[in-house]
Amino acid sequence: MDQALLLIHNELPRTNLTVYWNFDCCYHCLLRVLASVSQGRKAGEPGVAAVAVSTQHWSILQLNDTAEDTEVCRLEYKFGEFGNYSLLVKHVRDGVSEIACDLVVNKEPVDSNLPVGIAFLVGMALIIVVSILRFLLSLEDFQNWISKAINSRETDRLINSELGSPSRASDPQPEAWRRSAAPLRLRCVDTFRGPVKCMLPKTSLFLMEQLSLRAEMALTIMVFVNYGGGKYWYFKHSSWNGLTVADLVFPWFVFIMGASIFLSMTSILQRGCSKIRLLGKIAWRSFLLICIGIFVVNPNYCLGPLSWEKARIPGVLQRLGATYFVVAVLELLFARPVPETCASERSCFSLLDITASWPQWLFVLILEGVWLALTFFLPVPGCPTGYLGPGGIGDGGRYRNCTGGAAGYVDRLLLGEQHLYQHPSSAVLYHTEVAYDPEGILGTINSIVMAFLGVQAGKIFLYYKDQTRGILIRFAAWGCLLGLVSVALTKASENEGFIPVNKNLWSVSYVTTLSSLAFLILLALYPVVDVKGLWTGAPFFYPGMNSILVYVGHEVFANYFPFQWKLGDQQSHKEHLVQNAVATALWVLIAYVLYKKKVFWKI
Repeated sequence: MDQALLLIHNELPRTNLTVYWNFDCCYHCLLRVLASVSQGRKAGEPGVAAVAVSTQHWSILQLNDTAEDTEVCRLEYKFGEFGNYSLLVKHVRDGVSEIACDLVVNKEPVDSNLPVGIAFLVGMALIIVVSILRFLLSLEDFQNWISKAINSRETDRLINSELGSPSRASDPQPEAWRRSAAPLRLRCVDTFRGPVKCMLPKTSLFLMEQLSLRAEMALTIMVFVNYGGGKYWYFKHSSWNGLTVADLVFPWFVFIMGASIFLSMTSILQRGCSKIRLLGKIAWRSFLLICIGIFVVNPNYCLGPLSWEKARIPGVLQRLGATYFVVAVLELLFARPVPETCASERSCFSLLDITASWPQWLFVLILEGVWLALTFFLPVPGCPTGYLGPGGIGDGGRYRNCTGGAAGYVDRLLLGEQHLYQHPSSAVLYHTEVAYDPEGILGTINSIVMAFLGVQAGKIFLYYKDQTRGILIRFAAWGCLLGLVSVALTKASENEGFIPVNKNLWSVSYVTTLSSLAFLILLALYPVVDVKGLWTGAPFFYPGMNSILVYVGHEVFANYFPFQWKLGDQQSHKEHLVQNAVATALWVLIAYVLYKKKVFWKI
């Protein structure tokens, strides 16, 4: 899988060759020895070496004269999976010293991305079919036709089913928006608790459900990615700088968690719950998340029974628990009632959602200043101050043990190297040799910033709940502003900016880039889901109602049937893709059954 065969033919007389190789995307990396090709034993008989080369990214090949260590030729090429290639190294013509390196395709490669394309088209076809069916069910003529074809009782069942409710599809505004905004005791959705009783205006209830939908979509993608994503490189985390699909999911979940914190806390305080009692609930939930992350889904179980000497302390749930605690306590300390009387009179240029939160903004900006100060000014033994690179063979191999700079140093100093993730994604391209944890201490600071930006989205929803145009303007403004900040920090490049986009570091540019995309996605989904009611969120709605159960369950049972089975061809992207898609669909089905039976795991 993800490999091609390369035959290197050395037709140069009395010359031995050393072939060096690396990925083009490996930034400032040392080239690694791929093969040595001796001269032919007989005149007219070339020396040949057969090697396997990776097909995931563009490759750099450099051929040197072994004796003189001088470059003979250099080329860049994107090999195809299961392809067969020959590299012919020879003089251009007899008696001419100029050397040519010609690459010949002996066997055409396969299109390894074809299964992803087919799966995408099948998914789009299902969405189109469901959308057409929903539209038809909203038409009165079509309903009358159904009434004539089947009995009236069956007609009522079909029309009132989840798939096509005519009241939601035909009404320009969903029912929750048409009803009175008077507070009622209803059931709301919280990110980690499922349905919870709350006291919210019905408009706010609908907003909360739709914000939860965004988290549910992220959770479903997270399950698919964690199961392997068909073994495609873009469904895995980037080795260092840059973004892949896998890098998008976790921060968006943190973002929506921040929005749900504000909405759920507003509802609880409206019920008259004391702040001291609520603080206790926040602390207990954070503690449970951290404990589940350390003792239930710890990756060190792969090595046998969990030993505290080598137990990984940071992790996804641990990061969520710490982030939730800080942001929730911050909002609790400075909580203010949301003004209701002048909501419809606010100008589209009002900044009330920001100015009312100036203490929280001040705290978050100070926290970001701490991250910048530690990242760029903390002395790290044996490493340049302010180093943001991967170490290993990156940067010419000069800083092999400096992976992550200050972030890695702080984790190793405070937590110990044995308690960190031992197989970081940086080892794939950069062959790093030290442990590094992408959910480390310094990165938690920026995840707090990300969650607080999610809080800001929640405040926009609630402060301007009667102004669709005002909400859209603010989403667009935040998306553009954060996008411009990202462009300034990265210089619109992957590796050349002041602070590159980096998931391993959770760099500030990573936060601004993903937050910008989150606001723009809300900008696109809000009219479709919240205002027009064209999509209910199914099937992503159901996993979000049991998000903690789905996350923990998919981690614990990852190697059990029917989520995994022995494949007929382990080197097939198609078979891995089918297996991972089926496993993800099964968790959606499990969540659906639990939802119908009203079974929810709350913490």
